[in-house]
Amino acid sequence: MAGKPRGAQFWTAFATALIAVAAVVWFGLSWWTAEHDDGLRQGAVREEVLSAGRQGIATLNTLDYRRVDDGYRRWLDASTGALHDELAQNPDASKAKIGQAKAVSIGKVVDAAVTELDEDAGKAKVIAALETTVTPEGGQEVTKHNRFEAELTRTGAEWKLNAVGQVPVAEP
Repeated sequence: MAGKPRGAQFWTAFATALIAVAAVVWFGLSWWTAEHDDGLRQGAVREEVLSAGRQGIATLNTLDYRRVDDGYRRWLDASTGALHDELAQNPDASKAKIGQAKAVSIGKVVDAAVTELDEDAGKAKVIAALETTVTPEGGQEVTKHNRFEAELTRTGAEWKLNAVGQVPVAEP
């Protein structure tokens, strides 16, 4: 072989292998550190809570009087604890009242945030700004803007609403 002496080829190969091993070790340690970072895990849990809170609040503000049973079932599925018990307390009377209202409401969360999270206790709080479109049968659509605070509880692998309250909006 022309060019480099045999010893130089050895040291070039050795240096290349050493760099490759160092890169593997560095990437491996970086992956392990990221995988075991509590901040990343907590961020993922916050995202789960936020998503469940947004969905739950929208669900409890969405109902079609023509499909009362489906909407009522979604309400029960989105709730747990005292809220679930309250919703389930007298289903026939609640469904009749909804049917008599003859309105379709669609809740849409426009912004939300997690305000408290205790992962160990399985408890969290979310605040949300909600836009609700209500259309009475044969009437004009009306859009309402409200703010809600919701408490969530982890039930197995899911987060569900266990309390919801409207937050007063100050007039300008």
